[in-house]
Amino acid sequence: MSRSPAPDKAERFRALHRGRAPGDPLVLPGPWDAASARVLEAAGFPALATPSAGIAASLGYADGTTPADEMFAAVARIARAVDVPVSADVEGGYGLGAEELVERLLEAGAVGCNLEDSDGGVLKDPHEHARFLAEVCAAAAGRLFVNARVDTFVRGDGDPERAVERAALYVAAGADCVYPILAPADVLPLLRAGIQGPLNALAALDGDGPAPAVLGGLGATRITFGPGLQRRAGAALREVAGVLLA
Repeated sequence: MSRSPAPDKAERFRALHRGRAPGDPLVLPGPWDAASARVLEAAGFPALATPSAGIAASLGYADGTTPADEMFAAVARIARAVDVPVSADVEGGYGLGAEELVERLLEAGAVGCNLEDSDGGVLKDPHEHARFLAEVCAAAAGRLFVNARVDTFVRGDGDPERAVERAALYVAAGADCVYPILAPADVLPLLRAGIQGPLNALAALDGDGPAPAVLGGLGATRITFGPGLQRRAGAALREVAGVLLA
């Protein structure tokens, strides 16, 4: 059976976001199963953040098509396998009401969650989404660290001002952090100036973008990698398979 995380674990995760010096962001790698979570914990990371796309791939689904029950079960296996706090990417919440969503996250052992503000490739009405976030935060009552994804740069027109406006609504609704996914690095200082509280940035693993410390210096509080680690592991496995067949 899955278990709710201890309250001190949720507070420990929240504390990791406080008082970060520029250039020293919280780096949260994304495990896709229990084995990868244990490897990352052993490497010394203080917390982990599951990627929905990475878990989907590990379960044989396309990104965005994982059934809710399977996603929560995967998160539960990861959280059960490690002692460090685990935050879960639960996409748009799978159509669950706020109380049920919070209950299922806590049952899975998560201490935080990502919730995106687009659906079917289209941005949601930000005021309606803010109301949903407020309901989630109220139901969580401090037991979950809510990371509100802002999809302006991936589903909208990429206007930083629109991203700041949406982020402000989500922070006012109680979100602990905002995540303008795929925001260009050179826009981070503008976002940092306009957004209160922790700011999540996405980093690449292929050397094609700034390193986490650089993103931290530009204003990011925490760094995640999406499904990057799972895809890197898949590439390594393909290489090994090619050797075995040679």
